[in-house]
Parts: sequence; structure tokens; C-alpha cells
Amino acid sequence: MWTSWWLWSLVAICTADPFRERAERIMRDTPVVDGHNDLPWKLLTMFNNQLRDKRANLTSLAHTHTNIPKLKAGLVGAQFWSAFTPCETQNKDAVRRTLEQIDVIQRMCQMYPETFKCVTSSQGIRQAFQEGKVASLVGVEGGHSIDSSLGVLRALYHLGMRYLTLTHSCNTPWADNWLVDTGEEEAQSQGLSPFGKSVIKELNRLGVLIDLAHVSVATMKAALSQSTAPVIFSHSSAYKLCAHRRNVPDDVLQMVKQTGSLVMVNFYNDYVSCNAEATLSQVADHLDHIKKVAGAGAVGFGGDFDGVSRLPSGLEDVSKYPDLIAELLRRQWTEEEVKGVLADNLLRVFEAVEQASNHTLDPEEEPIPLDKLDGSCRTNYGYSEAPRLHHQSGVLVASLAPLLLSLYLP
Repeated sequence: MWTSWWLWSLVAICTADPFRERAERIMRDTPVVDGHNDLPWKLLTMFNNQLRDKRANLTSLAHTHTNIPKLKAGLVGAQFWSAFTPCETQNKDAVRRTLEQIDVIQRMCQMYPETFKCVTSSQGIRQAFQEGKVASLVGVEGGHSIDSSLGVLRALYHLGMRYLTLTHSCNTPWADNWLVDTGEEEAQSQGLSPFGKSVIKELNRLGVLIDLAHVSVATMKAALSQSTAPVIFSHSSAYKLCAHRRNVPDDVLQMVKQTGSLVMVNFYNDYVSCNAEATLSQVADHLDHIKKVAGAGAVGFGGDFDGVSRLPSGLEDVSKYPDLIAELLRRQWTEEEVKGVLADNLLRVFEAVEQASNHTLDPEEEPIPLDKLDGSCRTNYGYSEAPRLHHQSGVLVASLAPLLLSLYLP
């Protein structure tokens, strides 16, 4: 009996993975901050956002990449939840749909207060770490969600939005998306229009992270040049390793380095290997490449769980993060670099965005020109004729002169 026990103990010691054990030790102190998770979209499509549906119980939710046990197993300490509505809602009900997705994120925190803590600041993330909860933040995925309105942008900020993805897979009237680079769509703004630059200024003023996932290369470069604070790519990978236009090319990675910005690597197979199949090791390759080109401080995780149909072998759901960290340790990433990719890099960028904000500055107010908007489903209140008449006052007076003169003639 003692011989058998000794043999099993020896087998356990020999098969233990010291890198995995070290990864878990590091992660208990510095848990994962993930830049993009589409669980709220799953809650809409599966349950119409009815969280009290028994099937929607997040402690036992099936057929998703994300639930509470998986988050705990993956040592996830903060999550930017995507408030997403598809491009087909642009110029229709995008704002309403976005509000509903923000609402479901907030209700997740209300229904599971022992697990989720809704926060809106870098300090809130740190506080959630201390409490052993998942800091939950709102990322609005797609500039069409603001309906080309600075007022809507500010309202979303007050509701908790802490990053805005400038486009999804469609142009907005003020920014171009990645499909422009494939030739599938035409450039409308050549990156950012004048109104798009006002959006950047207002995001900087408020202290909202600017997210460049999904945008064209011209939009990437324009935003990186325009922003007074670092930006993020919440779920994009390295173009050099997978030539998909959703990924970040090396010349842009150089700008990321120069601006202290952040690329949070996407795990979707099509962006990792440019094939239907991919591996955890290939994701680590993307992390290595971004680290090499832009520096160890420029790397983070944006898994895109529950937003994609194919994930790498070894990264099938959110519980697998410790295995990815173990792989980085095998590749001789230092403990400081690992803590950076886990959380510290995002916290640094978030704090820089907060420090660059200035709510004492006057808000941006000039609306987008009416002729830039699709008017089929909107009213034109506020776009008065008065300014046009003011500019044409000379013409108006000239046209009225005969009438005025006739009033005084006998």
C-alpha cells in the first residue's frame, strides 16, 4: 500500500506543470483584465435579456464561453463587457439597443453582487481586485451607437461607458471601418472627418478610452495622431502574423509604442492564424510579436469570447487564461511583463486617459452637418433654416426691397 501511494505521489510530482502553478500564483495577485467579451450580446440573442429566465443563470449558463465558474477558474478580475448592437441598427434604433445592452450589464452586477462589481474607473478595478470580484466595465462597440451625436456620447459616458469603439464593421458618417482596407467599402472620411475629430476631443475631455478595433488603418493613424491620451485596440491581433485587415500592422504598432497605447490580442482563429484552426501557441506568437515591435507595455488580452465562432485549441473559454500565462512564462516572459499583459498595462493606459481628461473644459457642441446624415428615419429639429437665412441676409433684403418700397409709395 505504501509503495503504491509513493508511486502515485511521484507521478503527481512529475506530471505537475511548474509554469502553470507559477501562472496561478501570479494571477491570484494580478488577475486578468480582458478588453472585450460579448456575453451581453449572447444574453440578448438567447434570452432577450431576461436574466431571471432559469436558463440564463450565470452560475450554470451553458453553451457559452463565459459563465461565473469559468470566470473564476480563469482568474478573471476585470472585464470590459461589450454593449454591442449590429451595423444594421445604424440610422434606426442603435441608441435604444445600446441602452438596453448597458442596462443588462448593470443588471448582471445587481443580480450577482457577490461576483460582479460595476465600476467606471481604474481605482474601481483595483478595489474589485481587493474584494475578489470581477470589475465590470462598459465598452460600447461601434460609433454608430452614438448616432453621430455628441450629446448621446456624453449621456453614454454618464451611464458608465468607458470605451467607445469608433466603428464596427461599417463606416459611420465620421469614421471609416476596416472593410475600407479590403476594398469592400469605400472611404467616406479618409480616416476621421472634422466631426470625427470632435468625437476624439470629447472622448479625451471626458476620460473615455478610444478603441481602434474594427477601424481602417487611416482611422487608426488619425486617431493615434489626434488623441491627447493613449488609445487601445480592445480586441485586435498582429497583421504581420495574420494578414487580416482587422489586425494591427507594424507601422501602426510603432505609433502604439510612441503614444504609450495598448493592443489587446484577439483570440478569434481567423485573426490568429488566418485559418479555421488555431492554437494557444499561435496566440502567444501574436503577444510575442507585439511585445517585440511595440514593447512589453503595449500588450494585453481582448479574447472576444462569446463574440466569435472559432477559438484556438487550448483557449476554448475564459477558464483557460492560466494556460496562456503558463505559455508566456515558458517563453521566458518576466514576472513584471506577465503582470503587465494581465492587468498593469491596461491600468496604466486607463489612468493616463483619466489624467488627461478635463471636465472643466467646454464640451464639444458643433453638430455634424445635416447633409452627412441619413435622413430617412430621423427628424431635423435643431437644424434651423435661420443660419442659412442669416448668411443670405443680403439676398433676402434685396428680394424684399420692391415690397417695402411699394408700401411707402402713393
